[in-house]
Amino acid sequence: MVYDQATQELKDIIDRFFSEEKKEFDQVVELIIQAFQSGQKLLIFGNGGSAAQAQHLTAELVGRFQKERAAFPAVALTAETSTITAVANDYSFKNIFKRQIEALGRPGDMALGLTTSGKSPNVIEAFKQARAMQLKSIALTGLGGQTLAPLVDVLLAVPSDNTPRIQEAHLFILHFLAQEIEKQKIEDRRQKTEVRR
Repeated sequence: MVYDQATQELKDIIDRFFSEEKKEFDQVVELIIQAFQSGQKLLIFGNGGSAAQAQHLTAELVGRFQKERAAFPAVALTAETSTITAVANDYSFKNIFKRQIEALGRPGDMALGLTTSGKSPNVIEAFKQARAMQLKSIALTGLGGQTLAPLVDVLLAVPSDNTPRIQEAHLFILHFLAQEIEKQKIEDRRQKTEVRR
């Protein structure tokens, strides 16, 4: 059956990803946990299906994934439709995430960009802005994303050039990321400081 071939392909891709990228994945988990513990936020962005996945991960972190705990500070830059259309109209579509990072980002925050091709101009510009502002950055991409390596702190490249399989693997990876973050007892130092005052 056709779906048997597709599911086997997806399984092989995910198995290979965690075989080759486990060290980088664990690094991403640790970076995000450290950011949340320090009162920093996670800014997430991407185009098309990746935009939906940015919002999906934000929902898992701000809401909850599998257990009750404090909300994590995550923002999907893809959800700001008025801002996106204003920036695209007044400047350029390639600046829609860059301008939001300029407005919302602070040193120590995290920028997570999703791009199956690794070539999305607005994701590239966002990473350049994040680096200029001393944000830590993570790219989640496919095989074509290797060109992003010089622009980010951690590159997670799904070993495929098949867009549907890459997006399916991205969702699995994002769910696993939410699960691993949620396992930790994260105390926001900023909140603790406010309580002591």
